[in-house]
Amino acid sequence: MRHGDKNNNLSRTASHRKALLMNLGCQLITFKRITTTLAKAKALRTYIEPLITKTKHTATKEIIMHNHRIVFSYLNDKAAVKELFTVVAPKIASRPGGYTRIIKLGTRTGDNAEVAMIELVDFNEIYGNSISKIAAAEPAKKTRRSGGGAKKITADTSAVDEAVEVKEEATEDKPTPEA
Repeated sequence: MRHGDKNNNLSRTASHRKALLMNLGCQLITFKRITTTLAKAKALRTYIEPLITKTKHTATKEIIMHNHRIVFSYLNDKAAVKELFTVVAPKIASRPGGYTRIIKLGTRTGDNAEVAMIELVDFNEIYGNSISKIAAAEPAKKTRRSGGGAKKITADTSAVDEAVEVKEEATEDKPTPEA
């Protein structure tokens, strides 16, 4: 019985599972996005996120080297470890967690397995740019409690006002039909 056993064994022995997650982790760090089955993506998330967190602890040189060794023991790929500490770590430095995103892609035609794409969140240009642009464009919402109950006139409302003025001018030029 597997009472309370929370890790997914993925129908593999311990050594095979370790090798699988090691390879998937190296590929995720190298390519920033991989497509695999949903079960493997979920298992990879629990495997890779603690390793990414280790790249953030950079208090002293000894701690940095120790974290390099720990991460290398999980990945066994010098290039992936170097990429993780030099490219990925600076981008995720301000993020408190949740470094990966899993997107379901449907089912595979051959065996009907659920397929998912797992990616590093900060390396998706489409999602990252649109969210930061929206956050920068929207002013902070005012409520009565925070003071300043008056609305601010923004560029969006001035564009609407101009459109209303143009429409009013157009309706003034047209003759009204007599009933």
